[in-house]
Formats: sequence, structure tokens, C-alpha cells
Amino acid sequence: MLTAERRQFILEILRRDKKVLSSELSAVLKVSEDTIRRDLRELAETGLLQRVHGGALLSSPATASYADRIQQAPIEKEAIARAAAKLVLPGQVVILDGGTTTLQVARHLPIDLQATVITNSPPIAVALAEHPHIEVVMLGGQLYKKALVNIGAATVEALRMIRADLCMLGVCSLHPEVGISVTNLNEAHVKQAMIKSAAEVVGLVTAAKLDTAAPYVVASIHALSYLVTAPVVPLEVLTSYKDLGLTIIREDIDSATIIDSEAPVYKSIID
Repeated sequence: MLTAERRQFILEILRRDKKVLSSELSAVLKVSEDTIRRDLRELAETGLLQRVHGGALLSSPATASYADRIQQAPIEKEAIARAAAKLVLPGQVVILDGGTTTLQVARHLPIDLQATVITNSPPIAVALAEHPHIEVVMLGGQLYKKALVNIGAATVEALRMIRADLCMLGVCSLHPEVGISVTNLNEAHVKQAMIKSAAEVVGLVTAAKLDTAAPYVVASIHALSYLVTAPVVPLEVLTSYKDLGLTIIREDIDSATIIDSEAPVYKSIID
């Protein structure tokens, strides 16, 4: 088998199984593990996968610019935003992380909601500027232009002074074993600080980001109180997350579906 054919086979197995192991690929393809590691390394350099110890996982899709990402999966993001906005209660202090999905959450907050929103995202601050009853607190720092969020030591230090009721976390990658991960180290530090500053954390995850990994780990799955995703995600994909104790929320136009009958906000309608 030619090198190109072997690497295409690896990618096909990865898309099917969501992960590959070097030892198994070596046995199936009848080449050394050194050859497989070289294949994985070169595929990782092109952004087609994320190497982990012993193999590889699907790579994060959140590598495009903010302008490009805002065009991706708009229907999914709107469904996620509708569901997530219902978790915000009157009078709460809420951290809204940056991202195109969290921007939709800001736009779906009720017009009569009285709350305080703390964000490191200039687009979110602008979106809430005309909201009559929401106080907006903008976190300073260095603007990370690719994601349009403020990051750095000043952002982290400001978050240490905050005790929020809820954090809406924009998730770059989510995997049952790896946890929450991102593509930028400084952004990882900010997200860690957001998690530590909130009583409950809501992970907002489109289908393409589930079962993927990025270079910098933010926290384990257990840092999340809720996982809000889109109705296009099959239930079997969510099983491993439910088994880890997450309250999983999905919503379509007409109804909400939740996988956890003990959740306080929604009534379960799963058969």
C-alpha cells in the first residue's frame, strides 16, 4: 500500500471510529508503529487529526477565522442558543465566553431579563448594548483577533474577582476522555478562570465539535454542569457524556429534549 493510500485509510478509520490506535493500525496495515507515528504526525501537521498518546482523535473544527465561523452551522447554533438562554434566571451574574454560539445566546436573552453579563467578547458586548435591563461588564486584555476575544493576564486576573452564578462556555473541542480543549494556550487560561469563577458551567457544543480534541486542555468533562447541543446530534453519540453525569439539553423549534430527568429547568420528553 502506498503512503497516500495508507494515510487515506487511517483517516477513514478515524472518521468511522472517532479515534485510532497506533498499535492496531500497525497490525492491520502490516507496517511498524514508527511508520504509523510518522503518518499521524504528518497528518496532524496538516490539521486533519489531533495526536494523543498512543494514537489520534478527530481534530477541532474551530480553526477558521471568526468571520468564517459565524457562517458555520447557523441553524444548530440558533437551536443551542434558544435552549441555553432559558438557563439564565432573573438577577443572575452570568459569564458569557466569546464565540459565535455564545453571541447567539446573547441575542436570545429575553428583552425583559434583568441580569449582569460579564464577557471578554467585544461582539457580545455590542450585541447587548441596547438591551434595556442587562448590565454589561467588559473584561479587558489583549484582543485575540482570530476569535475576537480578550485574553491574557489582565483577563484572568479580572475573572479571579468574580463569583458568577453561571458561565456559558464556548467549546472548541469536547471529548469524553480528553475533556474541554482549545487551539490557543492563552485562551485556555481564560476559560479555566471562567470555570473557576462560576457556580455552574454550561458547555455549548455543535455536532462537529463533539468527540474532537485540540492541543490545549482546559478542564475535564466534570467541569461542566450542562451540555447544550443541537437536535441533529444522535442520542448514541451523547451516551458517553450522559454516563459521565452531564445534564444534556437539546432543543428544536417546537420542543426541548433533555437527557436527565432530574434536571431542574426542563421537563424530559424522551420516551
